[in-house]
Amino acid sequence: MISLIPLMIERVGVVLIVAFLLAQMKSFRKVIDQSQTVKEKMILVVIFGLFGVMSNYTGIKIHPNSITENSWLIAIEPDSAIANTRIMGITIGSMLGGPVVGVGIGLIAGLHRYLMGGFTATACAISAILAGGIAGYVGMVRKRRGTITAPFAVMMGIIMEITQMGLILIVTKPFDIAWNLVKVIGIPMIIINGLGMLLFMIIIQNILREREKTRALQTSKAFYIADQTLPFFRKGLNPESCQRVAELMLELTDADAIAITNAEGVLAHVGAASDHHKPTLGFSTELTKKVLKEGTVLMARSREEILCQNERCPLRAAVVLPLRLHDQTVGTLKLYFNNPSQLTEVERELAEGLANLFSTQLELGEAEQQSKLLKDAEVKALQAQIHPHFLFNAINTISVLCRTNPEKARKLLLELSHFFRSNLQGARQMLISLEKEIEHVKAYLSLEQARFPDRYEVDWSIEEGLENQLLPPFVLQPLVENSIRHAFSKMKRGEVKVEVSADHDHLRIQVRDNGHGISADKLQVLGKETVFSTHGTGTALVNIKERLYGIYGKEATFRIESEEEKGTSIQIKIPLKQTGGYSSYDEGIYS
Repeated sequence: MISLIPLMIERVGVVLIVAFLLAQMKSFRKVIDQSQTVKEKMILVVIFGLFGVMSNYTGIKIHPNSITENSWLIAIEPDSAIANTRIMGITIGSMLGGPVVGVGIGLIAGLHRYLMGGFTATACAISAILAGGIAGYVGMVRKRRGTITAPFAVMMGIIMEITQMGLILIVTKPFDIAWNLVKVIGIPMIIINGLGMLLFMIIIQNILREREKTRALQTSKAFYIADQTLPFFRKGLNPESCQRVAELMLELTDADAIAITNAEGVLAHVGAASDHHKPTLGFSTELTKKVLKEGTVLMARSREEILCQNERCPLRAAVVLPLRLHDQTVGTLKLYFNNPSQLTEVERELAEGLANLFSTQLELGEAEQQSKLLKDAEVKALQAQIHPHFLFNAINTISVLCRTNPEKARKLLLELSHFFRSNLQGARQMLISLEKEIEHVKAYLSLEQARFPDRYEVDWSIEEGLENQLLPPFVLQPLVENSIRHAFSKMKRGEVKVEVSADHDHLRIQVRDNGHGISADKLQVLGKETVFSTHGTGTALVNIKERLYGIYGKEATFRIESEEEKGTSIQIKIPLKQTGGYSSYDEGIYS
């Protein structure tokens, strides 16, 4: 029995050397991670099943009256058995992969042991499968409560080895031969396999600790880069901000070049190949187009895949990642490398983390912009739409009517009160109901038509059932106001048509007038930027458009059509949904 211990230590050493060599492989390190896919579980079954097979081949042949030192076993005589380290690999692999993986490992190692022969073949095969199932289940339960420690693994290995000895005694006949075998191999196998389990688990734990350390460093690095780039991404995807972000990333990562694009073209490229990779509209690589279309991460490991037309381009590898805004791909982040071997899994994971953080920063930047726009809407409501001239004219009109038509003056005072209250309430909401927006417009029109009763006529066409649909406040009222203030300045009587309807899955709002129209040069920029004019700057239209696109993204449309001396039409489409905000008004404000 004592002479068996040095031989068993040698066998354990062989297994541990193989385990150490495997631990240097990235693929093995990935499989050892605690969250395996089905494919990785299958790899675990194969790897640790082969550990069991190797343990069978390197086992020590035990004859009834002697121990034979051998280098490699192919077959075992019917009156012989072997002492080996099979249970060690089965137990560790099973605890890492779970009961299904454990049974798979046990089947491979057990079937191979059975085919080798010997009077303990059946008992050893059964014990291999049983050890795999039990160790896998116990390991699964243990991982739910915490981690599998080395002492716990050693204890499980010892228990599984004792179980194997018990099965040999139960299954093997005659009992005397089985008992004599267990007396020889029992204690050495229990002790040495326990020691092997301890050393094997130390290797596994080093793999997990190194992976955790790498992840921690990646996370720290990613957050540092994100912190440095946040002030620039708050400004959105534009050439200036992207240039600064790319410069920072080039300094803080191992990439040889960094490029950032939006959906239309390259906004910035810094680092290697900057002499011919320049910001431009459109894209020269299919990789970028595919990422924008599919929203997936793509990699290239050759110049042919990058598709650079310059023969002297040093870039040989790239990873292209999507930048998202409200679940839509609005741009890409590209990391280039001069050597394909530089594009490691670590670099890819870091790039993916940065792309996710940058996407979040873009959303935060847009949220800040939306907050600013909403504040601008409030300022406009309180300063522009309720400017002193409007208030003065309304009060002046009401004061005249107090003597000539007191009842009408009373109604106009109520309308003025409703108008002011709706402005104040609407400025605090992201979305309000269509009904409230229309009431707001009608209150405004009542006051204006009291001053100029015959200058214009407003015709309403509202599809039934849309009263509770939500839309941003101060969308409809500025459009109507623009028509009556600017379209009819030289006309005796104008007509304004307000149409609201459901167009498939969109709410369609159209305001048309028969005014003098807008010149072609102003029409090109109206709604996109402010314009110089003695009658107005178009700020309201810019504000409406940006708020619509900020809230609904590409699902919103804003179109202006106009022909001089024939009139203007402004059409808005937004999703026919009641999500993204709510409406809350005090009872009695509008009625």
